[in-house]
Amino acid sequence: MKVHFFEDNQDVPLVLDVLRQLRPQYDRGALQAQITKQMAQGYQVVYVKSGDQVMGVAGFVVSEKLAWGKAIYVDDLVTAEQHRSKGVGECLIDWLKAYAKAQGCKQLHLDSGVQRFAAHKFYLREGFHIASHHFSMTEIK
Repeated sequence: MKVHFFEDNQDVPLVLDVLRQLRPQYDRGALQAQITKQMAQGYQVVYVKSGDQVMGVAGFVVSEKLAWGKAIYVDDLVTAEQHRSKGVGECLIDWLKAYAKAQGCKQLHLDSGVQRFAAHKFYLREGFHIASHHFSMTEIK
């Protein structure tokens, strides 16, 4: 398994299809437009490919915050359904940790929906800690 940075190449439709497993509210075109918009603001996407198959995708931002210092925040992390439990997620997390160190980051953060029990088990196994509750307002009135 090898990690690649997302760029305009023949893998784009495959990367988008895997990301849509996590973000089904987007069609391919809308997802690509949103990624392009976010990339202009520092969002980066990497993916694991083996042969001609994209097995997993991670989207993240390197930033600095008062609470964390310089850190990577993982917005999106998904392994294609047919490739789960094959080390793809671990490969992406290991790559993200190495990239974080290379960028001078001391921390790696992500949020996960409360219903995603299998993902939580994976994150805990990978060394993440449940550090906070995330609160949100989805409709500001």
